[in-house]
Amino acid sequence: MAVSPAYVSKEAATNLWRNRLMTAAAILTVAVSLALVGSALLLKQGASKATELWQNGVQTIVWVNPGAGPAQTTAIKTELAQSPYIKSCIYKSQAFDYNEAKNVLPADELAVTTQAQYPSSYRCELQDPSQAPAVYQAFHGKPGVFDVKYPGQQIKTMQSVIRVLQWVFLAVAVVLLLSASVLILNTIRMAIFARRREVSVMKLVGATNWFIRLPFMAEGMIQGLLGAGVAVLVVLALYWGIGLDQHRTAADTNIIHQMALSGPEVFFTCLLVSLVGVGVGVIGSAFAVRRFLDV
Repeated sequence: MAVSPAYVSKEAATNLWRNRLMTAAAILTVAVSLALVGSALLLKQGASKATELWQNGVQTIVWVNPGAGPAQTTAIKTELAQSPYIKSCIYKSQAFDYNEAKNVLPADELAVTTQAQYPSSYRCELQDPSQAPAVYQAFHGKPGVFDVKYPGQQIKTMQSVIRVLQWVFLAVAVVLLLSASVLILNTIRMAIFARRREVSVMKLVGATNWFIRLPFMAEGMIQGLLGAGVAVLVVLALYWGIGLDQHRTAADTNIIHQMALSGPEVFFTCLLVSLVGVGVGVIGSAFAVRRFLDV
């Protein structure tokens, strides 16, 4: 028995209107779930952007002993250039570090020191901030190295916070998506139960399971799509509302500006939210229909 698009559309619309309260509840649940999923994806991408900028600002400093000779200084430079953990290094002279100390040390301490007592340094950008301890182990105590410094506690704190936030967003989003799927499934079950006699008659006259199943799957798809549409509006409101569309550089200390995303990134997030919404609706309705038709 052929299934026409007109028949599927008409039956789906009839089912949606007949169970409009449950339909509205399912759409709202999907909207809330997907809004959280979309927001989590958006913030996750923003956190990755901010982390990338933050990583570019994290430095490991290798201080060169003031008494180190040219050979030792050159050896340190060569080892830094060959290290797999280091992206690039900038050399700072004793004069630079002495002038920098003027802005930090009290006047009485600065008065009893000279420029010759201050170490020169290599300010190194790492491939990954988590590799800073490995750089410390590799260079600490080497001939000509005065000390190695890196923001170890800040790196651990930032990575822990990002990891926890990502898991929290993911866990809550999964729970709500499961709730939305169950609600859609129950809505479809009620629609089928209300028409169980009609379904039985259709099967008796030769209607295939797919002929009966498709309108209900279309109903679930519409619920998921409408919920996803609302969720996309929430995601876009979040994107523009908190300023994620305003691009800044690492020099900008505003964390929201550092999390700025491009238009294509937001578009693909919204597209993914829409696809998930349709998938949730179709899968939820498919499970409901399968249970009632396999008789």
